[in-house]
Amino acid sequence: MRILMLAQFYPPTIGGEEQHVRALSAELAARGHRVAVATLWHEGLPDFERDGAVRVYRIKGTVQRLHRLFTDQGRRHAPPLPDPELTLALRRVVAVERPQIVHGHNWLVHSFLPIKRQSGAKLVMTLHDFSMVCVQKNLLYRDTVLCSGPALRKCLRCAADHYGAAKGLVTFAANRAAARFERGTVDKFLVVSQATATGNSLPACGVPYEVIPNFLTDSDAAAAGDYAEYEPYLERLPDEPYLLFVGDLRRFKGIEVLYRAYALLDDAPPLVIIGREAPDTPAYLPRNTRWLGGWPHGAVLHAWGGALFGLAPSIGIETFGLVALEAMARGRPVIASKIGGLADIVVDGETGLLLPPGDVLALRDGMQRLLEDAPLREQMGAAARRRAACFRADRVVTRFEETYRALLNDESAAPAQVRSA
Repeated sequence: MRILMLAQFYPPTIGGEEQHVRALSAELAARGHRVAVATLWHEGLPDFERDGAVRVYRIKGTVQRLHRLFTDQGRRHAPPLPDPELTLALRRVVAVERPQIVHGHNWLVHSFLPIKRQSGAKLVMTLHDFSMVCVQKNLLYRDTVLCSGPALRKCLRCAADHYGAAKGLVTFAANRAAARFERGTVDKFLVVSQATATGNSLPACGVPYEVIPNFLTDSDAAAAGDYAEYEPYLERLPDEPYLLFVGDLRRFKGIEVLYRAYALLDDAPPLVIIGREAPDTPAYLPRNTRWLGGWPHGAVLHAWGGALFGLAPSIGIETFGLVALEAMARGRPVIASKIGGLADIVVDGETGLLLPPGDVLALRDGMQRLLEDAPLREQMGAAARRRAACFRADRVVTRFEETYRALLNDESAAPAQVRSA
């Protein structure tokens, strides 16, 4: 099959979504498919390159030229509406690649929608977040509490808080209109968890969708084996075992809850934090805490080897929780919030602990329990490794191929419920 991925960011820009697109593209190419990726151009990157067997087109849009619109110049995202310049660039890519399947992963798909019919391709859309209903993409109201659902005045207020009044109004209106068009144009939606489908109102809208989770690749294991490449990072880790949090230092990720819970522990091992700073990053660090900034993916995989357990205390709805899965693959139990996709990965009492989101005392008690019970940690770690094996690429990527073939054969795409990994 000829497959074109649409992703607003692609490595060397690093994030869970970017890693997923790259891994899926590489796995499909390794199975004999012709795979290309269209992504946004950023300074210092070539317009075209080969990433192994995958061809990568970096395209320019009008909105990306308006630098003042973006607080992070390294992540100038696609707009929530068709960008004429991006649409023209995608038309050129489609003419060269002649894809049978176009697989979108974020707002860049909006610039493809106007040429979808002309392309002749089937359109698959993976939802990694809640962008169809929330301009912040996280279903947090004013960055503090879980949203009870979309409502006009509430969404406008939230968008204004996040983007500024003028930009927020435009972004909200454009995303709302584009989502309506998207629901009528996409041939099949894929979601990484049932929580993602529900949060985006797919069951209520009656659109065809299927749950296909993220996955672990053989390249993850290879990266974890190449110690010398990452030694400058790993030398910064404590010499003793530690607790590990990996992710952006955002309120959404529960970083404040973690800091407060950790401060209540007595004589605890060091807490290691690996992740990017964010606008709402706490201004303080608890005692015996090391914040090491953002790290390459391979270095993070190595870091799990010295951790006693992983921490994923999100207060927002995680659509999946790849970090938790990577910790489990390295034989580490995970203490996570019982919310969203995390509850699909961590089995409470078996591969880790699931706790109420935002509950500082429950998190403290959970950490204390695993710190005091080494046999339980070992037992959970072994179970976690077995559980993570269910999410290997050889099991999951086949399901993407099945979806593509079904669409090309014009088979019915009825809504599907969660299938066990």
